[in-house]
Amino acid sequence: MKKRLIRPLRLLGAALLTAAMPLAITTGLAPTAAFAQELKGGPLRVAILADMTNFDPQQFSTVNFFLIKNLYDSLVEYTPEGEAIPSLATEWAIADDSTSVTVKLRDDVTFGASGNAFTSADVAATLVKAADPARGKNVYATMGIVKDWETPDAHTLKINFNAPVPERQILDLLQFMIPIEAAGIDTVEDVPAGTGPYILDSRTVGQSVVLKRNPNYWRSGEPTLDTLEFTIFSDDASASAALESGAADIVYNGTARSAVRLEAAGYQVLRGPGPLTQVFRINATKEPFTNQKFRQAFNYLMDREGMLKIGYAGLGEPVALPWAPASPAFDASYTDTYAFDIEKAKALLAESGLTPEQQSDWKLLTYGTDQPAVAISQILQSTLTEVGINVELDIRQGSEYVDAQLAGDFHTTFGAVGNIQKFPTRVATNSIYRIANNPVLKDPHPFSDYVEAIKRIESTPGPADAVKAAYDNLNEVLVEASFAIPTNTFDVGLIVASPKLDGFTLDMDNLLVARTLGFTE
Repeated sequence: MKKRLIRPLRLLGAALLTAAMPLAITTGLAPTAAFAQELKGGPLRVAILADMTNFDPQQFSTVNFFLIKNLYDSLVEYTPEGEAIPSLATEWAIADDSTSVTVKLRDDVTFGASGNAFTSADVAATLVKAADPARGKNVYATMGIVKDWETPDAHTLKINFNAPVPERQILDLLQFMIPIEAAGIDTVEDVPAGTGPYILDSRTVGQSVVLKRNPNYWRSGEPTLDTLEFTIFSDDASASAALESGAADIVYNGTARSAVRLEAAGYQVLRGPGPLTQVFRINATKEPFTNQKFRQAFNYLMDREGMLKIGYAGLGEPVALPWAPASPAFDASYTDTYAFDIEKAKALLAESGLTPEQQSDWKLLTYGTDQPAVAISQILQSTLTEVGINVELDIRQGSEYVDAQLAGDFHTTFGAVGNIQKFPTRVATNSIYRIANNPVLKDPHPFSDYVEAIKRIESTPGPADAVKAAYDNLNEVLVEASFAIPTNTFDVGLIVASPKLDGFTLDMDNLLVARTLGFTE
């Protein structure tokens, strides 16, 4: 076997900053040990805007982002520049034929709550869960490349693949695979079972989550803080007010508009390397969206610049494909080709053959708790009126919206997708883009060309021109099918913090990493 090193990705223009109010962007994986020792501990009070779903790290939902990296560790991590580095895995070796990877695990790690030793048996149990369509949640799609696995000893794991797999896809699997203690697999939704820097202290549903320092954490000198106290606020304004009054030290995952205002008032604003893409999701199994020309018209009906400005204070980038600029599949030309164009949209609507009544016979499901989503839904609603389509916003709150979105109980809705700056087929971990067990489009998948495009990428480990051709093919298929219309990237996990905090670590997925944080005074 041979070891392969992943080359750092170029962040091809991380999300754009507004010219009037530039924001500070902190980079680097972590502070130096010497600097970290200078920081002071104590309780960190974090304002968040939504309650968690559960403690399962395979439930990779935005509302869980404040918990995952504080209760759990990954096998490998990415630097903000996209370089894979060791975490629970000390090293890995990819076979010469790219059909397997052998991973060496740390032998000095214990699970925070139970105190039991971390071994390859725990990773194997995590893989079993991930490979189960009923339990694997967001990780299930990533497991499609895996044939089986072996545990030769307590600290060695070998994962075998169905066919040769691109190197980056293998590393993404290791990064996405967050070990759960085998004994806690069946109860992990209610009781966290990770090796992370913190362990659960208490939870009050709808109000707060408190984590306390893991005294036996394996990283020397970490964490600095004694407790993480997450308080759930009903809206961004009240969370921001708590920060300004001194009742909170951080607002996590607040809105871009508040971040711009608070940065001007002297607060720190940190934007990570892992933006989301906002996507207009279309249930192509429901009329009138079974009509391809009708769906394709929406590529030109998106006022992407207006949506970015109004919804996200200009922090992000207009996109017509579901990729962040750092993704190897990113192609800026699509944004120009499918720019906002009412006349081109009208032409496609006419070609659809649908009557005005049929074109208006649907509703736009809208997440009322998400202020930017409401704003961009209203922008689209106004645009549709210009072309003679009159639709209502079906505004729902909290779990009522989430349940409808995850069950595919809608005609259209705006919803973010993640994993967009990594290997392109990681997009298939998002519900609207899944090639199997798709909750919106159902099985069998109605767009076979899309399924084949995903599989083509996963079976093309090289050379470079073949890989690029596979990416180009996927982009063409996505626009042709038009079951999901991207509009813009935006920052998930925005951190607005007191000037008294330092030691920030930026995560590739913009998850909150608190193990290196501390107070300067």
